[in-house]
Amino acid sequence: MPPYFVFTSTERGKRGQQLQAFVRSRGRITTKIHAAIDALGNPLCFELTAGNCHNCVKGYEMLQDMDFTGKAVIADRGYDMNNVLELIEKQQAVAVITSRKRCKIQQTCDWWLYKERHLVECLFNKLKHYRRLATRYDKLACSFAAFYRWPLFFYG
Repeated sequence: MPPYFVFTSTERGKRGQQLQAFVRSRGRITTKIHAAIDALGNPLCFELTAGNCHNCVKGYEMLQDMDFTGKAVIADRGYDMNNVLELIEKQQAVAVITSRKRCKIQQTCDWWLYKERHLVECLFNKLKHYRRLATRYDKLACSFAAFYRWPLFFYG
């Protein structure tokens, strides 16, 4: 599986660090967790990426593996890209994604349905109560992901 980002010559790091889904930026090690949940708040899948990886790259890959025909896909502004919107339309689903502020053509959004995105935020809030997840003690992405799955059994 190829890495989703490449270090340039100015971004030095330890060997293999780009494969461990964390990157040092401004003195901190950052990791992004992309999660997909169902309408009841149960987690379906999650992926780890480095903090400098954009949301739409991993979001597009996660949506390709899912079947959401005839359903609503709710996401935040980071997933407002043409390829993501085309994939949602191709599967005859409804995209409930707010437009980015710099877009020239602002698309309409069902704000009452968009409020259901709080289920994802509630899931991340529950997971942040685990100190090991909030501070990322694990050095390897596989051990971090394994510990990340443990609380999902209780909340999912």
